[in-house]
Parts: sequence; structure tokens; C-alpha cells
Amino acid sequence: MAEKIVMPQLGESVTEGTISKWLVNIGDKVKKYDPVCEVITDKVTAEVPSAFSGTIAEIVVEEGETVAVGAMLCRIEAEDQAIAPVESNTAAPYQEADAATTQAAMNQRYSPAVLKLAQENNLDLSRIEGSGVDGRITRKDILEILNSPLHPADETIPVTGIRKTIAKRMLESKQEIPHAWMMVECDVTNLVRYRDLIKEEFQKKEGIPLTYLPFFIKSVTEALKEFPILNSQWADDRIIVKKAVHISIAVATDQALFVPVIKDADQQSISGLAKAVDELAKKTREGRLTQEDITGGTFTVNNTGSFGSVLSAPIINPPQVAILSVEAIVKRPIVIDNMITVRDMVNICLSLDHRVLDGLVCGRFLKRVKHKMEGYGTDTDTGLD
Repeated sequence: MAEKIVMPQLGESVTEGTISKWLVNIGDKVKKYDPVCEVITDKVTAEVPSAFSGTIAEIVVEEGETVAVGAMLCRIEAEDQAIAPVESNTAAPYQEADAATTQAAMNQRYSPAVLKLAQENNLDLSRIEGSGVDGRITRKDILEILNSPLHPADETIPVTGIRKTIAKRMLESKQEIPHAWMMVECDVTNLVRYRDLIKEEFQKKEGIPLTYLPFFIKSVTEALKEFPILNSQWADDRIIVKKAVHISIAVATDQALFVPVIKDADQQSISGLAKAVDELAKKTREGRLTQEDITGGTFTVNNTGSFGSVLSAPIINPPQVAILSVEAIVKRPIVIDNMITVRDMVNICLSLDHRVLDGLVCGRFLKRVKHKMEGYGTDTDTGLD
């Protein structure tokens, strides 16, 4: 009996997914709960398990293709059932086959979309090296050939599924959200001194480095409690103010940007935040993020200063209404009491959704974050023992 494996809904707001990699081929036997493919959705890769035991009879969606939730991904012949032949409505390849068996093999090896493109553009599929499972030629391979650059020195970089997801979400954010931007500078000289004082002891005790990011996050969560409208979501005809404070943090890898979430960040000490940041960063680099790790964020903090940036205008991560970037800490000459002195200064930049937020409340919010960041010192209760 033929059974279908469909695109699952990996999150309440997820409507589609992209096949990142097939883990099975046609003819492979699988057991119930065996993973059949990897799906990229909302910046995370998740394995899709088989709901049945049987044999893979047909793979419908190619690697790199994006389909809606509920769309069929593959067909499985349930165990103890004969494998029905895969029907093909595809027109014959542009080169005549010597026999019916050759035609059938062609139809099984190449998808209808690949055969159609090859026929329309007079391409010899036998001369094309495929990038799919077991060298299977995908529609993307054909399109890359058709759109190949004229200059031999140019390089074509295939757009991965996760990069497509990022591009789509960022484009939607810029097109749908009226971004506005604000910045204040903070004197974090006392914070720098305090961290330098305790970082070695913290490293020995906890086994992880103490960065500035937990201090930044703590300052933001405390300010969000005073200005909860920044911890909200735009929902067309209403604004939803979220009670829980779940902080999204941007973590970059060589391949892409991920945004894992620290749940209930406002209830954690700086020590707890440091551990959460370290664990999420490790899971991101090792490709171990789960759907739970990347959903539910209510406000984003981006530590762009780790790359030396001193000014940025980050793109809001919908449905959130604001994102704050903390830039590099640099020594600058500052005038205090008519005297020039050298201080450790940092810029904090806020991008806001002008449908929800105005300059007045955001200015007050940034002023409060600034006050918190400038207030750290040896007499501050940070939860660090």
C-alpha cells in the first residue's frame, strides 16, 4: 500500500520548508521513525522521520526546492506490499531511447522538471554532473548551466536552502516593516574594569569565558520590564505585548546567520546568561539547534561589536518589533567636568518598527539600557559568586 510522507509543520508560524538533503534513495528500505530527509525551516535544519516501515518508491521534491506544509515529499510502499511502478507523465527525453527500458530508467533518474528543461534547451543530460543524491541531476543544476556566466573567471555560488530562507525573511522584513533607527553611546569603563577583575575566576569556576554579551542582555531585559511595549508583536489589527522575555541572539557561522533564543532571559543572572549564550553558540556551530532553540523570541540582541563594528542598522526579525545591536568597545577621549579623559565607549543601536513604536518610548528605553550598562561595578549584584 502506498503511503505519503508530507512536509511537517515545524512551528506554529511555519508555512513552508526547503529540502536540504535527502537521506534515502528510491528503493531504499526504511523503518518507522527512520529519518528520510533534512528540512530547512525558519533558519534551522530538522530531520523528517518516516511514519511507516517500507520501501522508498518515489521522491517528489528535489533538494533545494521549497514546498508548503502538507505537500507530499516522497511515497513509501508500506511493508509487505509490492512496490508499484512509478508512473510518469513526463514527455520523452529529447534524444530517442534505444528501448523502452532505457526510457523507463531515464524517467526514474531524472525528475519531470529536469527532463522538460533539458528537452526545451537541447541539453545532453549524460554530460551533466549532478549535485543531488548519488549524482542525481536536479533542476538547480540545469538552471545553473542555463544561467552560467559568460566570463570564465567568474564564480557561481549556489544559493543554499538556508540562505534562501534568510533572504526571504529579510526581504519580507524590509518590505513590510517601516524601520526607524536610533543610537546612543555608553561609557562602559566601569563594566570593562569589573569584567577584567572577575573573568579569570569565572573561567576557572564555570569552564567558559565571560564575554560582555551577558551584561548587555541583562541590561536589555531589565529595561524591557520597564518598557514592555518593545517586547511586543505586530498582529495586523492589534499589538500583542508578550509577558515572557525571550531574547534572540544572532550567531554567525561560515554558512549562515542563526538566531537562537534564550528563554526567560529576564529571570537569569549574568552567570546564567553567560552559560546560555555559550551553550547556544556551541549548538549553532555544531549544527545541533532544535526547533525549540530558535522559536519564541520576543526581542533580539546582536553583538556586532565582536566583529569590530562601531555602527549598524540591523534588520528587525519579525514578528518582533525591535532589535538592538551592541557595537565594539573602543577607547575614546571624552570630556568630563571640562577635563579630557580616556574612557571605554560603546554605541548601542536600535532598529524599531514604526507601526508599533515611536521615538519617545524608544529614546527612554535606550536611556534606561545606557543607565544599566554604565552602572556595572564591583558593588553591583550580578549573580557572579
